[in-house]
Amino acid sequence: MKLNKIFKWGMVALIVVSVLLVIIGFSKGFEANDGRITDLLLIWACVMIGIALFSWVVIGLIISIQNDPRSLVKMGILLVGAAALCCVAYLLAPGAPAFGREGLDDAGTLKLTDTLLNLTYICGGAAILSIVVGEIRMAITNKK
Repeated sequence: MKLNKIFKWGMVALIVVSVLLVIIGFSKGFEANDGRITDLLLIWACVMIGIALFSWVVIGLIISIQNDPRSLVKMGILLVGAAALCCVAYLLAPGAPAFGREGLDDAGTLKLTDTLLNLTYICGGAAILSIVVGEIRMAITNKK
C-alpha cells in the first residue's frame, strides 16, 4: 500500500512540473530567449520518456522475477531481437542528405535520422501485417 502511494505522489509531482512548464511556455512565449522554453519542454519530454522506460523495464523485471524466473529468458530474447532490429535498420540507413540540405547536417545525424525512419517503416509494416494476419486467422477459426 505504501508503494502505491509513492507512485501516486510521484505521478502527481511529474504532472505538476509538466503543467508548470507548459504555463511558463505560454506566458513567456515559446520563441522568447532564443527558444529556451521550447528546448526546456523538449528536454522535459525526454526525461519523462526516460522515466517511463526505466520504470517499465525495472518494474517489469522485478515482477517477472517474482512471478516466473524463467521469463527472464523470454525478456532476453526480446531484447536481443530489438537490438538486432535496430542494427538492421542502422545498416540499411543510407545517411544521404535531404534535397536542398546538402552540406548542412553532419553524417552521424543523417545516419541516425535515416535509422529512425527505417525503424518506423519496419514497425509500421509489422503492425499492418500483424493486423491483416490476425484478421485472417480469426476469420478462419470462426468458420469452424
